[in-house]
Amino acid sequence: MAKQAGSREASSLGILAEKIWSLSRDRLLMNLRFLDVALSNLKFQARPGIDHVFCDVKVPQAAIIYYDPSVVIRLYKKNPANVTRLQLHILLHCIFSHSYKYDKVEQELWDVAVDMAVENVAMSLKISGLETAGDAERSTVLAQWKERAGTLTAERIYRKLREDRLGVSELLELGNLFQRDVHEGWGPVETLEITEAQWKKISERIKAELKSFSEDKSDDKSILQNLEEATKEHYDYGDFLRKFSVSGEDMQINDDEFDYVYYTYGLSLYGNLPLVEPLEYKDVNKIKEFVVAIDTSGSCRGEVVQTFLNKTYSILKSSENFFRKVNIHIIQCDSEVRRDTKITNDDEFEAFMREGQLEGFGSTDFRPVFAYVDKAIESGEFENLKGLIYFTDGFGVFPERKPSYNYDTAFVFLGDDYEKPPAPPWAIKLVLPVEDLERVDEGGLIS
Repeated sequence: MAKQAGSREASSLGILAEKIWSLSRDRLLMNLRFLDVALSNLKFQARPGIDHVFCDVKVPQAAIIYYDPSVVIRLYKKNPANVTRLQLHILLHCIFSHSYKYDKVEQELWDVAVDMAVENVAMSLKISGLETAGDAERSTVLAQWKERAGTLTAERIYRKLREDRLGVSELLELGNLFQRDVHEGWGPVETLEITEAQWKKISERIKAELKSFSEDKSDDKSILQNLEEATKEHYDYGDFLRKFSVSGEDMQINDDEFDYVYYTYGLSLYGNLPLVEPLEYKDVNKIKEFVVAIDTSGSCRGEVVQTFLNKTYSILKSSENFFRKVNIHIIQCDSEVRRDTKITNDDEFEAFMREGQLEGFGSTDFRPVFAYVDKAIESGEFENLKGLIYFTDGFGVFPERKPSYNYDTAFVFLGDDYEKPPAPPWAIKLVLPVEDLERVDEGGLIS
């Protein structure tokens, strides 16, 4: 009898918890209609005995929220908004793709950063009746962090947490203030039906629907800023640089055109005399002529420019990308060309990275660099210039027309604001976040 009573009680608790989740979802749909598809991808599964709620994204077809029914009921009794905010909190983690970066970050800091970001978004939506205990304190702390980090995306908060290196007690206090779920079900997802790419499609749809909603319902654009971060495209920086390569001969054994049968037959027939020798040259695609233009205006910090050059050099210097003899020009420019450093081999690049100094720090005008490069081409300085990369913050005067000569141009902007800087339609536009600059040895990603 006792067992049956216990079973009936557990069943009743389970049914009640399911109704609470359903009511919370309906509340979100009433106020945030653009979340309908995303909410449909959240499933719920009771797991009695666990004292926390977590979302497992590593399961087929849906993200599953695991919970103890008694925990959900207890939260609801304290304040019905607790469960609605918990569901919104978890959903925002999913549409911002926070879980898929978990194996690439310092997890303790990332946990705090993502919780701060989603709580900031939840409160910025200003839904009446969705307030919970501690919101006033959260608002105060977030206002302070907005001064410190700027836009309150998880990436920016995380970067600032890494820079500041808070004490254990301060970090724990931040974590306790913003945490609603735990992140034990997070990590990279492979070969499953619902993946980061599918959540990204959902996020793209939400972003499109949110444009008009956000203007009407919220003065804060935090959700759009986080969605932009989640949906932006990523490209491998090394692959991008290799687009500027040209075909040529390089001194290396050409295994593709070497016949080992005749080689070994000659050795067996004549002792140490092969019938054929391996070719010492091979046709390859590598970077030979290239321009790196550096915006040295006052708004581009010297250490960031140096880090960008370090990253570019680390990719170019590998034997896969770099001819032994090259013609690379590193041009420093603000409102005029300040210095042109010509690099012809690896040693000169090493010397520039070790001893080079930045010059300029005035206002920004991009036009002088293109005029300078055109004159260099006309004077015979370049034989087959394939590309020019202009590293800048994006605030300056752009040329109205595409360069006269047939080389590709890419403006590489520093930063991760969701309102990206403008660029001419004839140029490639890339945004390089600061944390990607720091991953010099990994090749890094740009977006």
